[in-house]
Amino acid sequence: MADVLDPFDPQTIATKVITALDRGTQIQPFSASPGGLDLDSAYRVTPLIRATFETRGETITGRKIGFSNRQLWPVYGVEMPIWGYCTDRNTRALADTPSCRLAPFLEPRIEPEIMFGLANPPSPRMDAAALLDCIDWLSLGYEVVQSIYPGWAFAAADTVAANALHGALFVGPRYPIAPRKTAWLQELATFRAELLCNGQHSQSGGGALVLGSPLHSLQHLVNLLAEDRDNPPLAAGEIISTGTLTQAMPVRPGERWTTAVEGIALQDITLEFAP
Repeated sequence: MADVLDPFDPQTIATKVITALDRGTQIQPFSASPGGLDLDSAYRVTPLIRATFETRGETITGRKIGFSNRQLWPVYGVEMPIWGYCTDRNTRALADTPSCRLAPFLEPRIEPEIMFGLANPPSPRMDAAALLDCIDWLSLGYEVVQSIYPGWAFAAADTVAANALHGALFVGPRYPIAPRKTAWLQELATFRAELLCNGQHSQSGGGALVLGSPLHSLQHLVNLLAEDRDNPPLAAGEIISTGTLTQAMPVRPGERWTTAVEGIALQDITLEFAP
């Protein structure tokens, strides 16, 4: 008699997720099945997702942090930030790729985010100032997120299993930390951001919505990984996208999205979606 596959076996879940992403098809949330899926089990899927990426020749460029904006927690039924992997297949310099095709993504949304380039591996329980010493540069960029689950309906564990809903990173101009460390520390917690679509206001937000500061989001990830037996800690050279500064907004071909910031020494950025 053939073996019966456990629907919550990490490899079974990883295979279903990768197949959905590669084929551009949606599946029902794993949490909707009898027995459900918990966060600990979902993070056992994450290294298998990474292994699949690496086996097919992709290089890990860093991690994305999701749901670090507390305003999103009641909307999506989550209670803490999550994270997933980014690779060289989907990490791009915004200056080189000012336009994005939406065809590869499922129900895509746009998120303006602060991104950090690590110079050294951060340690658990570092404060914000110590974390800054581990960062080489920061950037204002975009993450395009997507949902393999119809209608963006899922539980937190489903998002972890789906590589934290990651689609692509567009990294904006990079600004070195060293010359103005004290200023960055304050500005990251207090700056304001406005998201515009085709020149019209869409959303307002800022650094304070990301767990109080994007540095706090990074701190959360470092501490989370310190307790993780299945996934490695952060390493020098990784790019960390810290979470959306505003509500994540659905995007459509032909739209032009701009993020304007005040109170921080970063320039505004724009991403277009090809018609």
